[in-house]
Formats: sequence, C-alpha cells, structure tokens
Amino acid sequence: MEYHLKITESGTKAANVLAEAADLSKHTVKQAMQKGAVWLSNEFGTHRLRRHSRLLQVGWELHFYYDPDVLSKVVAAPTLIADEKSYSIWNKPYGMLSQGSKWSDHCTLYRWAEQNLQPERSGFIVHRLDRAANGLMILAHSKTMAAKFSKMFASRDIVKKYRAKVFGNFDVKKIKNQNIELMPYNIRLKITEPIEDKEACSYVELLSYDEHTHTSVVLVEIESGRKHQIRIHLSNLGFPLLGDRLYSSSTNAHVNSNEKENTIIPDLQLIAYYLSFKCPETLQQKTWQIDYTDTDSAE
Repeated sequence: MEYHLKITESGTKAANVLAEAADLSKHTVKQAMQKGAVWLSNEFGTHRLRRHSRLLQVGWELHFYYDPDVLSKVVAAPTLIADEKSYSIWNKPYGMLSQGSKWSDHCTLYRWAEQNLQPERSGFIVHRLDRAANGLMILAHSKTMAAKFSKMFASRDIVKKYRAKVFGNFDVKKIKNQNIELMPYNIRLKITEPIEDKEACSYVELLSYDEHTHTSVVLVEIESGRKHQIRIHLSNLGFPLLGDRLYSSSTNAHVNSNEKENTIIPDLQLIAYYLSFKCPETLQQKTWQIDYTDTDSAE
C-alpha cells in the first residue's frame, strides 16, 4: 500500500499521522520508518524520514510505502574487511542489497553499516554488486569521499576481479563471437559486447574445467561496470552462470541434467574476490583479496 499525505496542520508528529492514515499501530509505523519505508517532501527535497517524533509543517508531504512482506525480510550480516575511517571494505553476503528502494533499505549494506559500525558513520554506496552475488564492496562515509570514488570508477582507476562458475567448457581458443578478442598468449578472452547501447568490456580466463559436471571456473576482470555485465557477457557467449535465474534457461538450474540425482545450485556462483586502488587520501596502493573458493560452500 502507498499513502501520500499532505500536511495541513503544523506541529503534528509523523508517526501519529501515518498510524491514523494507514490504520496501523504506532509501533508498526515506527519500525517501518526505521527500515526506510517513509519519505518526506519539503522545501529541501524528498528524503527518507526515520525519526518518528519529527514535527511536521503545513505544506510538507509524507510518503508511506508499506509492504509487510518487504519489511519482514532479513539478510545475513556482512563481514568488515577493513575500516579506513573515511571508507570501509566489506564482504557482502548473498541476498544483501547494494541499494534500497522506496519500500525499504533495511537489507542494504550501507544501512547495516550505519547501524553497526563503530564509531557511527553515514554510509554511501559507490558501486553495485548484484543481490544474488557476494564479495568485496567499498562503502564511503561522506559525500566527499563518495564523489572521489565515483570519479575513480569513472576513470577506471579501480581494479575489480571476480570468480564465476559457468556451464560448459570455457576453452578460450574455441569460442567464436564477433564481440570477442583472444588476448596475447591465448589465456584471456576480451569481450566488448555493448550493454544497453553502452560500452562494456570484460576479460575472462579459464581457471579449471570439470568434465563430470561440464562446468568451468573462470576469473573475470571488468573495465566498465554495467548492470549485470558479467552475467550478460558470459550468458550471451553460451556460458551462463550456475544459479543465474535471470539469464539462464530453466534447464540450467541443474549442474548436469543427465545425472540421476541433479544437484540444484541455490545461489549465483559469482564472487567479487579482489579490489585494488590507490587510496584517495594517502595515495598508497591498497589491495584486498578474499578466498574465491568460498562459493563452493554454497553449491
């Protein structure tokens, strides 16, 4: 349900107005506000409103996006890899969101950090990682630092590497496509297929191939950062990721359909395992890496 309420009386409290309009208890409304379901429009723009005791002014407008199913969702906690004060590095788990929606943001990385990181700081997302994927993410703790990282991503000064498990034998010498190029030494494949009419570039190399399951483990490095870039590039080459319910056919929900007992892959087999960049404050090179074999535990 959505509620859009124009304030006609100054001095009223947000929780009281919303509880009456939505016929909900104040406790339920307060919880929804903390989880990011309430927005306030005033002369300063539109932004989330979490403080239930906020006194409202005539002419302001409240927006309440209430979905109990969304608000009841829970996710596993992320792991703090490094706290650099003005920014931090996290290992985002499967299911956690990079960005919120108008309905809530309580399952996002930045909100979890804001509520749990000590000392308390604001959190700003500077890049995305699919909800179904896990791995390393940067979280800025000021708008200034977020702008610096955004500029670094735009100029491709940040190296990101991923480990993925795909269907098929990813033999780079045998793959044919107009959007690919075999790199020197015949180790890596360069994929330049545009995504939504925007330039996109991925480098993929084979790490291992399992003949029994007919699956390959590949390492991927991306220059651009388009939405679902790795998943789209690999799927369009005929090598969809295991557990990819968006870009794989329904038959790819199984490792090997010829086996008597199919092994269903519950999670997307994609992990962002490597980050490297020059710290925008100290100008020192920083590198973080996690064990990319961790995804096997989800298989």
